[in-house]
Amino acid sequence: MTLNGPHRILVVDDEPDLEQLIRQRMRREIRSGQFLMEFAHNGLEALAKMEQLDHFDMVLSDINMPKMDGLALLERIPSVDPDVKAVIVSAYGDMKNIRTAMNRGAFDFVTKPIDFGDLRVTIDRTLQNSAVWREAMQSRSQLVALENELDVARRMQSSILPTKFPRADSFEIYANMQPARAVGGDFYDVQGLDQSRVGMAIADVSGKGVPAALFMMSSRTLLKGAAIGSSDPAMVLTTVNSVLSDDNAEMMFVTVLYAVFDPKTRTYTYACGGHDSPLVVHADGTSTPLPHTGGIALGVLPKVIYRSHTVTLEEGDTVLLYTDGVTEAQDRAGEQFSLGRLQEMFQQQMPPGAEAATGMVFRAVRDFAGKAPQFDDITCLALCQLR
Repeated sequence: MTLNGPHRILVVDDEPDLEQLIRQRMRREIRSGQFLMEFAHNGLEALAKMEQLDHFDMVLSDINMPKMDGLALLERIPSVDPDVKAVIVSAYGDMKNIRTAMNRGAFDFVTKPIDFGDLRVTIDRTLQNSAVWREAMQSRSQLVALENELDVARRMQSSILPTKFPRADSFEIYANMQPARAVGGDFYDVQGLDQSRVGMAIADVSGKGVPAALFMMSSRTLLKGAAIGSSDPAMVLTTVNSVLSDDNAEMMFVTVLYAVFDPKTRTYTYACGGHDSPLVVHADGTSTPLPHTGGIALGVLPKVIYRSHTVTLEEGDTVLLYTDGVTEAQDRAGEQFSLGRLQEMFQQQMPPGAEAATGMVFRAVRDFAGKAPQFDDITCLALCQLR
């Protein structure tokens, strides 16, 4: 994504070398005027700068600092500027502080030592979401029709979806989402983990409009945080469910399939939270739905036990994750696309890669539905074990 500037970013950290490092690694964006970087050494200095200067688009803050730490700063930011987005810098695997930060309004987080490639992606995503949110707040008084609010939700939704995917000699991943006119609840995510493993998630949030979009963003960030704290997908879902169900006055929920792929061993470990199980398409066009692990949607009940299941992929296997917008898509007669049609599609033609696999699904669903209206998001994520 290309962001127009200038965007004012406040970096809050007591490490003396960080300012010089950021100025050096972000020098292109600073020189071009895309980023206006301000620096503070603790939360008190940060609040003073926010009160003295024009509004900031984003605050990037460490947690552990003297005088006022990052968690205390998060509590104070809304009183100065309720629209600014905050990103927290946390120690790797520090799930306790990450959860506290999310409960206090953090939009996202990065871990130390800082990976500047990941930091740039996080900054772009945060700034894009901030721009959409500010526009939404400015025009909210004019949102007299539900369609306008849903359009804001769709844009908020698309602002967090990855557009670049990992690829290696042995595997490739691709995902896409086609939003419906009236719903904005699906999302997917892919992130690199330690030991060259890859985490991937697909999810479907209940509800519509901006509340669903906000719940979706919170769910996605909690998943990301839990994923770096545990290598077990079941534990990841357990952690996220605990947070979502603990403070859920709106009674919203999200179905999730979270998986971890290890390219060294070709093992694929996944856990279901009320979501359809993955479909493994083999090199000969036959396919096998993987066993459902039995978990319910996240955010419904606390203390739910989730279970993981592991399979070993063969060369040429494609693992397809999808939302019910695929299998429950309807034609004008009300007949559903169904899992059976999805499997038949691959028997007729095997895709040459992950992007081709998702493209085949979208085309097949579109051709089946014809002129029937699309009532739900259509989302697919494919992992191909290359030959």
